[in-house]
Amino acid sequence: MDHTVFRLPGLNMCRLFNYAVHPTREKSVNILKQGHQLMVAPGGLREQNYGNNRYKMIWGNRKGFAHIAIDAKVPIIPIFTQNIREGYVTYGNIRPMRWLYERTRWLPFPLYGMFPVKLISHIGKPIPYDPDITPEKLAEKTQRAMETLRDKHQKIPGSILQAIRQRFETCNNDKQ
Repeated sequence: MDHTVFRLPGLNMCRLFNYAVHPTREKSVNILKQGHQLMVAPGGLREQNYGNNRYKMIWGNRKGFAHIAIDAKVPIIPIFTQNIREGYVTYGNIRPMRWLYERTRWLPFPLYGMFPVKLISHIGKPIPYDPDITPEKLAEKTQRAMETLRDKHQKIPGSILQAIRQRFETCNNDKQ
């Protein structure tokens, strides 16, 4: 979870019920070493707020997740959710909104949508633990795996109407 989420009123209770933890490296490694799974979104709120229907990954230089996986000696399992960006729309790409977020890390802009699009999560091949890999290389490998899932399962550019239509289509192609 992005650090910003912990400042939003009322979300602390929701966070506790969903077992969401503050994203410190030490806590994350301990959770994984205890045999639990941990979901990480390297793009975080930046990707949520500035992403669009082109599905470009906005990870920047983020590799903390790779450090965590290496320290815990666990594989990374890439997961991509088809049509996720068609479910809602943000105002994050409006220049003043982006400027404000980058300076304050506060989310002053609303989401709208919650459109009834069909969401399908695709699970990729695990990237096994390799004691010789660097965090930079593991982050690159993970991003390539995510891009492969995206390219295989997401029509680009995405379309809200098409994603809603998929929700109501009946077909025999449930072999996705």
